[in-house]
Amino acid sequence: MAVIAAAAAIAALALFVAACGTGGTGARDEGPAHASAVAGAVASPAPSPSDSYRRVDAVALLKQDPAVAASVKRDLKPCNGDDYPVDVSYGDLTGGPVDDVVVNVLTCADAVGIGSYVYRDENGTYTNVFKTEESPVYAEIEQGVLTVTKQFYRKGDPIVSPSGEDVTPYRWKAGNFVPGKAVRRLYSNSAGEGTSAAPDN
Repeated sequence: MAVIAAAAAIAALALFVAACGTGGTGARDEGPAHASAVAGAVASPAPSPSDSYRRVDAVALLKQDPAVAASVKRDLKPCNGDDYPVDVSYGDLTGGPVDDVVVNVLTCADAVGIGSYVYRDENGTYTNVFKTEESPVYAEIEQGVLTVTKQFYRKGDPIVSPSGEDVTPYRWKAGNFVPGKAVRRLYSNSAGEGTSAAPDN
């Protein structure tokens, strides 16, 4: 009987090993389990944002920047309390050791962009490496590319209803942002709604 029991145990072990090696269906088909679902498991720490991210005082940066137009600085006032009309985002646009800073200045009344700027850390000091003050404008980071959107108006358009927007990608090359081909997007209230290459200015 002992021999039979031993043989049965060996057969069961062989079946278990074979099942593990066949790549059959199981929990892994649904994706890896969340770390919190595994007893005693510790999730791998996410990369620390402090490795490349350094928070800045965007308002002070703009006010101290001689490249920012006097008219933009004049309008750079709090809308409510200490709430300034600025949008700030961080990301790698220029390949520097510290994340670049994209700052948009907006109007308080209707949040129209009046200026967009990019600052790059150079030896511990943020330097203005891009600006556009052709309102209405807005800049953002999309997959490592600086994307600048400028709304345009046609004759008769009310200020609250532009005809569309021109979206231009900018890539960092040889120490400067170089524009790519712009795309024109017409809003739904415009005749000829759709997307096309923007006309050259």
